[in-house]
Amino acid sequence: MARAALRPAVPFTPSVETYRPDEEQTHRQIADVFKHIIGKTHRDLGHAQRGVHAKSHALLQGRLVVHSSLAPELAQGIFARPRSYDVLLRISTIPGDVLRDGVSLPRGLAIKVLDVAGERLPGSENDLTQDFLLATGPAFTAADSRAFLKNLKLLAATTGRAEWAKAALSAVLRPLVRALKTLDVNTGLLQALGGYPLTNPLGDRYFTQVASRFGDYIAKLDVVPESANFLALAGKAFALAGRRDALREEVARILAREGGAWTLRAQLCRDLAENPVEDASVAWPEQDNPYLPLASIIVEPQQSWSPERSRAMDDGLSFQPWHGVTAHRPLGDIMRARRLAYPVSVAQRSDLNQCPVHEPRQPPAC
Repeated sequence: MARAALRPAVPFTPSVETYRPDEEQTHRQIADVFKHIIGKTHRDLGHAQRGVHAKSHALLQGRLVVHSSLAPELAQGIFARPRSYDVLLRISTIPGDVLRDGVSLPRGLAIKVLDVAGERLPGSENDLTQDFLLATGPAFTAADSRAFLKNLKLLAATTGRAEWAKAALSAVLRPLVRALKTLDVNTGLLQALGGYPLTNPLGDRYFTQVASRFGDYIAKLDVVPESANFLALAGKAFALAGRRDALREEVARILAREGGAWTLRAQLCRDLAENPVEDASVAWPEQDNPYLPLASIIVEPQQSWSPERSRAMDDGLSFQPWHGVTAHRPLGDIMRARRLAYPVSVAQRSDLNQCPVHEPRQPPAC
């Protein structure tokens, strides 16, 4: 059966954003909490980690290949014409401390596109990169920065504490989540508390969760498995077997010999009531507004993690949605909070580690 015609995409105008008078104060408080988390992990480990997404499971080099013959509403920004970009990718888990993988939590995928031309966003005028930050789950865990600050304070309070208890809770929550999913129950909160399935991150689906400008329009993005080997991993559990870095090992097992590919897709805003910009906790309905393919992300067989690559990419790079071009300007309160908080976090991490953080012009030699 042919798909019904999609509604027209909503044109981007600055009026799609609504600013609160007190939001900058909230954003500064978020930055302060990030600094607290980074300081705590530095004291515990002797090395400063990110305030969130501290543990990396894969640090990859690849190519982003824009599809040919995109519809005009999709041929926007860096996807305006068919071409190939070098990309750097980082797969991680959400907490700001480096936990054993028995604490099973939602994952993140950060993408840095290199050699990007176009009018730059403030603060990245001298760069040639475009960053996209994605996580498992179609919507952000908080509606706005005030709610996110509350969540972040709870995360900060548990940073570095009772890892064994977190692992024990995960062992209870994982089978509960499996059972509830068979009943079509929303398990997002339980997954965030430690019940995320023990599956290979290469088979996960990742979402930007919050909106950005998409050239003439507004969109959210997702990344889904494309190659047969990545598709085969979707939802497929593996045995933890007491391994602290099981996710890193499972990813390495595939990428060392096979490589693979994902598809990057866009969901355009077609109704500002159904597809809000400021409320990041709302997943835009997909039934009449699907994600549409834009490009393939291809990774050749490679060593997916090493101490040398970690020094180059974990310590030497940052992934921020405000690294980019105006055609993909981040939108909404959560994104505006990231604009203030992320550079503060990066500066502290760089200072504590005595390692300059920079925007690359080419893939690192590692």
